[in-house]
Amino acid sequence: MFKMSTFHKRSALCLALIANGYGATAQAQAVAPDAVVVAEESRVPVPARTAQASDDMDSSEDRWSAHAQSTYVWQHKNAFSAPYTGQQSLGTQPAHSYTFTFTAYLGARFWPGGELYVNPEAVQGLPLSGLFGLASIQNGEIQKNGGTTLRGYYARAFLRQTFNLGGETFHVDAGPNQLASNYQRQRLVITVGKITQTDIFEKSSYANDPRTQFLNWALITHGAWDYAADARAYTIGAAAELYWDDWAVRVGRFMEPKVANGPKLNYQIGRFHGDQFELEHDHKIGDLPGLVRVMVFRNRAFAGSYRDAVNAALLDGSVPDVTSVRKDSSKTGYGLSLEQSLTDDIGVFARASYANDKVEEYAFTEIDKAVSGGVSIKGTRWQRPDDTIGVGFSSAGLNRDHRDYLAAGGMGGFLGDGQLAHYGREKVLEVYYNYRVCKGVQLTADFQRITNPGYNTDRQGPVQVIGGRLHVEI
Repeated sequence: MFKMSTFHKRSALCLALIANGYGATAQAQAVAPDAVVVAEESRVPVPARTAQASDDMDSSEDRWSAHAQSTYVWQHKNAFSAPYTGQQSLGTQPAHSYTFTFTAYLGARFWPGGELYVNPEAVQGLPLSGLFGLASIQNGEIQKNGGTTLRGYYARAFLRQTFNLGGETFHVDAGPNQLASNYQRQRLVITVGKITQTDIFEKSSYANDPRTQFLNWALITHGAWDYAADARAYTIGAAAELYWDDWAVRVGRFMEPKVANGPKLNYQIGRFHGDQFELEHDHKIGDLPGLVRVMVFRNRAFAGSYRDAVNAALLDGSVPDVTSVRKDSSKTGYGLSLEQSLTDDIGVFARASYANDKVEEYAFTEIDKAVSGGVSIKGTRWQRPDDTIGVGFSSAGLNRDHRDYLAAGGMGGFLGDGQLAHYGREKVLEVYYNYRVCKGVQLTADFQRITNPGYNTDRQGPVQVIGGRLHVEI
């Protein structure tokens, strides 16, 4: 019989309070359109609902808003056999993991086009195997410096300024980190402050939000994009976005952590930074929307070279240590993504990314190249239009220097079996069903099958993870 722990009692209480709460929004009279780019409720948001301008359209704009969300994820990993287990391997015994998050979204409009958002957040969780042994980590809510004690912090605090330049006007409804607003299709948006980069870049409609969509890290953004962030996935910097009808161009510079996967950011943004450039084109096939995005990124950090570490170890017969050969280093990479509606209730997505990871993974995960894709199906056909089925697949890989480092016994940010004699791509199949209980409450059943954890065919598994998710928002 399962006995409810102190944590689970507290989690249930918090969720109950959220479910009984309410979202607050203050509206002003309709004014001249002030376009903003939607920064949604989670680290990896999806676009807000929009409506074309019309005589009977609700064109009122918020002056302030308050929303909140809470998400609880529970997962169980099966046992699997392996000939050996290293210091940073995924454990072979059955194990469970959980995360609990609470986020408040507070926003205010102080002048036309100028908005300030602040997001207090609290989190706690228990990772599988101390967060070691997987590059395609099974829960996008887990944090690198999390723990079983509930901790609070400020996730985001940013200013967004929009300059309308013309074109058709449309309305975006209120939501988390989104004041109800009227936008123009030609606009310039400047964002300054603390955010996560996936608030702005690579925002897939089908595979970005681990609180409502796919959970696995390899499916929520470009796997090889080592985007600048602290251990909680947030960073400080600035971005500019130019929207011109069916085109969008985005550029940004953000702070790297002081050390790889560390909790503190390095404020020397002129010397150490992550730069991004993204070009997006929206299109329609018939009446069905789709888009294509191309991203290029360059990181500058105090990072070690895998090849330097291997060469240094060969000289003295030691085990290579990438942290011992750190110096000012650069990493570049790119990503291509597309999404397309096939019908009103079926959409598909695909991604491919690559990075010249001759230097250590610094802020995301140990993936040097990846391809992924999947399908999202709304429940319209079985009279559940607010339900969603998602099926996704990812295949991730390493470059030669990274593989040689792990084969020689080196330890990475997440990986370290002690050897890697037989390399294979780490593959993930994830299937979820998202069930809408009532407005603002969703239950999800999730299944993941992970082959070759840590890119090691000697420990191929497969690893099977079953899980459930409760998501509440107001």
